[in-house]
Amino acid sequence: MYTFTYSAPASVRGAANSLAKSADAKILAGGQTLLPTMKQRLANPGAIVDLRKAGLSGIEQKGRNVVIGAMTTHATVAASAVVGELVPALAHLANGIGDPAVRNRGTIGGSVANNDPSADYPSACLALGATIHTNKRKIAAADFFTGMFSTALEDGEIITKISFPATKRAAYVKFPNPASRYAMVGVFVAKRGRAVSVAVTGASSGGVFRWTKAEEALSKRFASKSLDGLAADPKMMLSDIHGSADYRAHLVGVMTRRAVEAA
Repeated sequence: MYTFTYSAPASVRGAANSLAKSADAKILAGGQTLLPTMKQRLANPGAIVDLRKAGLSGIEQKGRNVVIGAMTTHATVAASAVVGELVPALAHLANGIGDPAVRNRGTIGGSVANNDPSADYPSACLALGATIHTNKRKIAAADFFTGMFSTALEDGEIITKISFPATKRAAYVKFPNPASRYAMVGVFVAKRGRAVSVAVTGASSGGVFRWTKAEEALSKRFASKSLDGLAADPKMMLSDIHGSADYRAHLVGVMTRRAVEAA
């Protein structure tokens, strides 16, 4: 690693002040992405601002919403009775992230802020219509994810919590990389009233996206058979050593069918 300064402020305001003191400061949440890249000398921030003491952990029900603090770990989300009751598909998603070591260190806020194109949570945020709360504003999930590793967050902006509307008719299914457990393709399907959302992660070169053609078909009849004849566009897909664009496009259809059946 390169030399850097370290601080662990006791509040969100203190964290924001620490970030403002350095032009190349980075936030440390669970450290599942930042620390490995620093060890490999792929990142060299001059300052690290650790959020572990900033009071951003916890899960609570507010009306018909589940509000999850940004520093809440994946394991806590997976085991939460509140999440399991109001958004069971979200608990299932969290339980499938990485391995136990990752789930007990990684945080929901860190994952959403990083917006890795193969991460699981962005698809849940997009499909469920989540709201991302920061120290400055509220951002609808539809406006938050702007591209691969790119979000609407501005300099000095810190995710404090994420609010999910209660949705019981939903499911998340992914085809994981056997080594990393990252999604080669993951699909989150949610049905609220007559509206259907289908969010896909792991597949596209542009990051998480809504598959609108599938949504239109499923809104007419919520059954896997409604997807007959539909196919994702291979031109939108990632292609790497783990799978070609055509392969991922095929997986999008397969995982969407499975998610609809699970929901």
